Amino acid sequence: MEKRLFITGNSSGLGRGLTETYLGMGWQVYGVSRRGFGGTPPGLVDARCDLSDFEAVPRALEKLLDGVVRLDLVILNAGVLGRIADLHDTSLEEIRSVMEINVWSNKVIIDWLIDAGIAVDQMILISSGAAVNGHRGWGAYSLSKATLNMLGQLYAHEMSDTHITSLAPGLVDTAMQDYLCEEVDAARFDSIQRLRSARNTPAMPKPDAAGRLIADIVPRLKDYPSGSFLDVRKLG
Repeated sequence: MEKRLFITGNSSGLGRGLTETYLGMGWQVYGVSRRGFGGTPPGLVDARCDLSDFEAVPRALEKLLDGVVRLDLVILNAGVLGRIADLHDTSLEEIRSVMEINVWSNKVIIDWLIDAGIAVDQMILISSGAAVNGHRGWGAYSLSKATLNMLGQLYAHEMSDTHITSLAPGLVDTAMQDYLCEEVDAARFDSIQRLRSARNTPAMPKPDAAGRLIADIVPRLKDYPSGSFLDVRKLG
């Protein structure tokens, strides 16, 4: 039976790497992102939607997943970094904007899947080590990913037939790293220096390699309790 993946944020970065990986494995992939994947590779059904538009999301999903009754895997990957700045200098509006994409859009999607009666075998929320590290400057992003982890834990109690994992993918060389490594003041925000040292090394793979690594790990996530927060770097 053909396996089916639904993924958000698949137009670039890790989401694109995961989409290409699963298409290469012969899966049927349903993707949604603001810019769209581009092109129509075999096996991909793609939709454009601004996930911060909570009224538009259900309409996009109704069209994208029309006739789908079961998904083997859901990867809620879409996310934004926000500005690296001291929390004192970060406005509530900035935090709200990050939370809308990184947390609340996922709640809208999960609730829609439940209401639509689509069976989901496994769900992965793409989290971050920033959810637990609490480094200076990562305020809005860290708050959003910590909340995302709890969102997954709470839904794990409600979705007994779906195994849920919040997964930190490790360092991935995406456009986000251009901002972090080239624009942020590493003297003020010392965690940035580690990123700069890791870039262009195996410690920070490109999205396609990271996608393959995560796909290899996905079946093993079920060895851990549903609702767990796990880090790729600690899974070996």
